[in-house]
Amino acid sequence: MNIKELFGIAIKKKASDLHLVVGLSPILRIDGELFKLEDKKILTNKDIEEMVLSMLTDEQKQRFFIFKELDFGYEIDDDIRFRINIHFEKNNIGLVARVISNKMPTLEDIGMSEVVYKLLELKQGLIMITGPTGCGKSTTLAAMIDHINENACYNIITFEDPIEYIFKPKKSVIIQRQLGSDMLTFANGLKHALRQDPNVIMVGEMRDLETIGAAITLAETGHLVFATLHTYSAAQTIDRIIDVFPPHQQEQIRVQLSMTLAGVISQRLLPRVSGGRIAAREILINTPAVSNLIRENKIAQIKTVIETGAKEGMISLDQNIRDLFMNKEITKETGQAQMTNPEYIESFI
Repeated sequence: MNIKELFGIAIKKKASDLHLVVGLSPILRIDGELFKLEDKKILTNKDIEEMVLSMLTDEQKQRFFIFKELDFGYEIDDDIRFRINIHFEKNNIGLVARVISNKMPTLEDIGMSEVVYKLLELKQGLIMITGPTGCGKSTTLAAMIDHINENACYNIITFEDPIEYIFKPKKSVIIQRQLGSDMLTFANGLKHALRQDPNVIMVGEMRDLETIGAAITLAETGHLVFATLHTYSAAQTIDRIIDVFPPHQQEQIRVQLSMTLAGVISQRLLPRVSGGRIAAREILINTPAVSNLIRENKIAQIKTVIETGAKEGMISLDQNIRDLFMNKEITKETGQAQMTNPEYIESFI
């Protein structure tokens, strides 16, 4: 049993992730659920170590054994990529590999709302894609960037850890930079991005104060900036961005964010009745009313603005889940498990 064989099984079974843990047989995540490959042997630390080291360069091996963690991209013969994390647990090596399809997703493929197409026509601003781990943020981000790539003559620079989807330049020029090999930190890469003549900048993840501050500044200085955060709602996203900064800077950040934020797309993946998964999304558009609430630190009221903002293209998560249920895409139980107000769906039955 080698790593390429396991990657091949993950692809064949349409898994989203492969887990290797000492003392267990290999595990796949399929449509959000974990399944053990019972016909495969129980893995030892030696098994996993051999598989992991077969993928690493000498420099990567050195970094892994020093820092005990490593994220990297890996491509197999048929151009399917994997985003891989290797780590230690109980002094054993573990691996989690995310399968990245070689087919570039489109906005139509992922059922994106019409208002997002209008967001992508903006020349500047900050567009956030948020949600829990494994909710399809990277896929959504890739579809949005490739839509711009097909429709505008821009210089697009991405900052990723690691590079996931490989973009092929169409109308636009696309420069993809990877943490570790092409830049030392996201913040450092973003600091120098202004000298690289960008129109559009994509930040794989806003992880710290420096990165968030740089992304807001770039959006403020005439660039369209895309970024992701692990937050559960549009309001929480705004709170998280502001709370990262020390108290004496928060008022200034609220003002900057109120002017630069273009929109927030917060999503989750739900089991589909017909098989597979479908995205449920909350969409916030930064209207004058939203901008005013951000400036005045009335973030809690944003939820109400979203629920009543259909004319601007906004939709709450509960409203979108209701629509998916009404269209028979998901079950009532699936919808209610994700809703902030599970009773909301009852009035439509």
